[in-house]
Parts: sequence; structure tokens; C-alpha cells
Amino acid sequence: MKNFSKLEDILGFKFKDENLLKQAVVHRSYLNEHPAFGLNHNERLEFLGDAVLEIVVTEYLFYHFPETPEGDLTNWRASLVNAKMLSEIANEIGLEDYLYLSKGESKDKNSKARQYILANAVEALIGAVYLDHGLKTVKKFIKENIISKLDNILENKLYLDPKSKFQEKAQEIHGVTPYYKVLSETGPDHSKIFEVGLYLNEELVAKGKGSSKQEAQVKAAAAGLKKKDW
Repeated sequence: MKNFSKLEDILGFKFKDENLLKQAVVHRSYLNEHPAFGLNHNERLEFLGDAVLEIVVTEYLFYHFPETPEGDLTNWRASLVNAKMLSEIANEIGLEDYLYLSKGESKDKNSKARQYILANAVEALIGAVYLDHGLKTVKKFIKENIISKLDNILENKLYLDPKSKFQEKAQEIHGVTPYYKVLSETGPDHSKIFEVGLYLNEELVAKGKGSSKQEAQVKAAAAGLKKKDW
């Protein structure tokens, strides 16, 4: 039996209904192996938490940045509530230790799937906090754990995707617009792997592979940022 008191210490409050907290970390795979568990999986709480998170972040950005255009606010919000950011927050509060997962999912650490499971658990946790403690407490949790990342995001322009960031830097430093070229396509039609090259003028800066040209370009841009130390 998991003991949630340490997690509650990290959160800074006790749950009146501990089953809400418990349900927030139940992945549906666990119930396939433990049908008599007694609680449902966390997907309904995640649905609620996703909406609560979006409105709290949106309201904060709306009131704190009155001169900022809607497009920029949308990018900033996306950088705060995406799966990568939420999975990092899950790790910061130690949420992974409390997940109820199937044996197969338990072994699958450090994967993209685990990142999404953690991100979804954070949204479910937000839903649980909202139901158990109301809007005031959930706003405090979101501000302290999520909106607090905004200064770093703005300072380092992390709201830009790698392609946009590389293009901005290339134009700023070299006065050149980068371009991408498919170097190879491998595998059958239903499961192709593309290798894409990122170029500045004639210079091949970096390569990236992905299951779509877009994914390969993003990976090439991320590699290019690293190589150029941008």
C-alpha cells in the first residue's frame, strides 16, 4: 500500500478525500491487472485538470501581460502546459514513485510513453486538488509549480520550437535563412524513416531522423542549436 503523506507534505496540504489523490495516479493499465482495485483510472480527473490548468494559466497571462498579442500568449501557454514541462514538474514533486502502473508500463522508464503518463498524472492531480480543495488552492499549486517556470521560458525563448529558434538565431547572427533537405528515406511506406539535413548556405549544420519530415526537421534543428551553442 502506498503512503501518500510524503507527497502531501510536498504539496503543502492534506487531502480530505485521499481516494481522489490516489485515483489521480492510477493508470488504466494497472486496472487491467488489478480489476478489483476499487478505484477508477485517472482519465476523468485528467480531463478536468487539463481544463483547470488551461484557465488558470490563461487568466494569469491575460492579466499580467496586457500588451502582449494573442499569438505570443498562446505560445507561452503551450510552453507551460505541454507534456515535457508537466512531466518535469511530476519529477520535481516525486509523482512517479506513486504511480499505479501495470508490470509492463513499470519497466518502460525514460520513454516518451512515460513522459505522457507523468504529464497526464499532473493534470489528474490538478483535477483532484480542485475537487478536494477548490479553486484558490489549485491556483496556488499551479502558480508555485508551473507558472513559476515562465521567467526562465521567456528569458531563454523556450516558447519557440527548435525550428523557429534556429531560424531566428541564424538570421540574427548570419543574416541567413536556414533550409532543410531530405537526405534519405528508409523503410516501407507505412513505416518510413526520414533523414533530413539542416543547412546554412552550403554548410550542412546537423542531421535529424524521424517518422515524418517535420519530426526529422525538428530533431535536426535541435541538434543544430546544440552544435552552434545557441
